[in-house]
Amino acid sequence: MQEMGRFARSWMLFKTSLSVVANNKELLLFPIVTALLMIVIFLFFLAPVALMPTGYSLTQVEHWQTIGNRIVVETAAGDEKPHFTFSTPALAYLVFLYLASMFLATFFNVAFYNEILAALSGQPVSVARGLRFAMTRLKAILMWSLLAGIVGLVIKALEERFGLIGRIVMRLIGVAWSVASVFAVPIIVREEEATNPVRTLKKSADILRRTWGEALIGYVGVSFASGLIVLGSLVFLVIAVIASIALNSGWIIGIAAVLWFLGVLAFGYLTSVMSQVYKGALYLYAADQIVAAPYSADMFNSAWKFKKK
Repeated sequence: MQEMGRFARSWMLFKTSLSVVANNKELLLFPIVTALLMIVIFLFFLAPVALMPTGYSLTQVEHWQTIGNRIVVETAAGDEKPHFTFSTPALAYLVFLYLASMFLATFFNVAFYNEILAALSGQPVSVARGLRFAMTRLKAILMWSLLAGIVGLVIKALEERFGLIGRIVMRLIGVAWSVASVFAVPIIVREEEATNPVRTLKKSADILRRTWGEALIGYVGVSFASGLIVLGSLVFLVIAVIASIALNSGWIIGIAAVLWFLGVLAFGYLTSVMSQVYKGALYLYAADQIVAAPYSADMFNSAWKFKKK
């Protein structure tokens, strides 16, 4: 009975999140548009590396070999086993690209969540409006990106320094960071004065503790229902195998496998957007006790575990 109740809640979360996306189809375009913009921006940043003068033309192999030798250097000497690492300029540029990627990811997430919250309040979705809004939060985005980037670099550096136990501890710290900062982007969207990243992190964590306690078990409804649908789609492959054997044709399996893979890929993209929509609705409920239609308070409460004092 309990499992049936859990399945019913999960299915209700799935259908509710799907209805929001279905009524605001431009939300599906937002990640695609931002991904294309990210690619263009990164090509712009990588162009100086590819176009650096080497004395050779871009079509010559020597040009790329020279660039590779400038990026990667050998540090071992004598009879020691050669050890290759990034040169100091290359390492500095990689750190810059990493921090720039954090900034761009946060920028586009702020734009995306502004439109998600707009959709949850009954407003039409606009990619252009989301990007314009993110421009008004540049300081908050920059400060949060620096904090998140530095934390990520520190965790990665400590993982490489310590052994297996240290890596496990660092990864647990990384998970704790991800949980504590789960509402950071919505906070930046909703609060114009959220320019202090430490305060933003603290408020994100406080929202979790105040509303559901510290024993967070996560919201798994959308993922659970999505997983069942993906498992159910395997029936399609089984039917294709049976038909292939019966008709003695390997083409049926091949075509069915390609169609199944593309379908799962598209469905995974859809559920990713749905999860972000649910997260936005969850933030409104957690921070301001706003139950965004068509969700209900019971849906949110069933996704978390209360801590008993």
